[in-house]
Amino acid sequence: MTSRHSGEARSTRGTRLLRVGCAFTYRAEVPTPAVFMVRPDRQNHVRVSGENLFAEPEVPVRDHFDVYGNWLARLVLPPGLSTVRYSAWADVPDHVEDVDENAPERWPDDLPGEVLLYTLPSRYCVSDVLGDEAWSRFGAHPPGYGRVRAICRHVHESLEFGYGTSTPLSTAADVNATGIGVCRDFTHLAISFCRALNIPARYVFGYLPDLDVPPDGAPMDFAAWMEVWLGDRWWTFDPRNGVPRKGRVVIGRGRDAADVPMVTTFGGPVLESMVVHAEEDNAPAWR
Repeated sequence: MTSRHSGEARSTRGTRLLRVGCAFTYRAEVPTPAVFMVRPDRQNHVRVSGENLFAEPEVPVRDHFDVYGNWLARLVLPPGLSTVRYSAWADVPDHVEDVDENAPERWPDDLPGEVLLYTLPSRYCVSDVLGDEAWSRFGAHPPGYGRVRAICRHVHESLEFGYGTSTPLSTAADVNATGIGVCRDFTHLAISFCRALNIPARYVFGYLPDLDVPPDGAPMDFAAWMEVWLGDRWWTFDPRNGVPRKGRVVIGRGRDAADVPMVTTFGGPVLESMVVHAEEDNAPAWR
């Protein structure tokens, strides 16, 4: 067993202690290089402890950071059945994400250089294709935080959520036409509308527990949302859920889902099962 540990789990005042993690089981015909993006990002106000990443059967695991600064684990899946598990505790702030109704949009020439990338079309966020609709729907809306909120409200109300309703090839334009998708599709569409209006927006995914909200009854999964540059910082918006939430644990950020896949395999192993968990630490122990 290969594992990593980073301290003991302790909650602190003003925070909630979560147990987060996942398990992927694959069946491979030949040795297959793979990259897993499942570890929480360290740049947020989230303290991670008791971290374990291990594979069964045991294989070497190497750390790697991509061009966006996301933390990855590299390994080779052996022939046959293998499982990669990750678990950790995460101390998260006991409040929803920040909101500022007065946060302004910035003229493109005033944007930091590293932010300009997030105004451009990408693999799934086809802002060039959706530009006319973006301007017709939101162009007259007063710029700033309120306009981004209006975009999220429109996406939340116009798309129906449904598992298995989109494919790995579905773009924001595709789900805009069909009116149905999963959380990544809601996020791709909202990002596309923002970028079409020259508002920088980036894709985010991570663990999102049901803290102080009614469980929706669906199996726990990874969640996707977006961050939008307004004023001089990134702000969190969630077009899928439509309301601020507690307990976000970011794993990765990029232009869209193509930049932050949970697993990349360089071959054709079969995914036998995937389990995700994110719950407060007073919940029953996960296995």
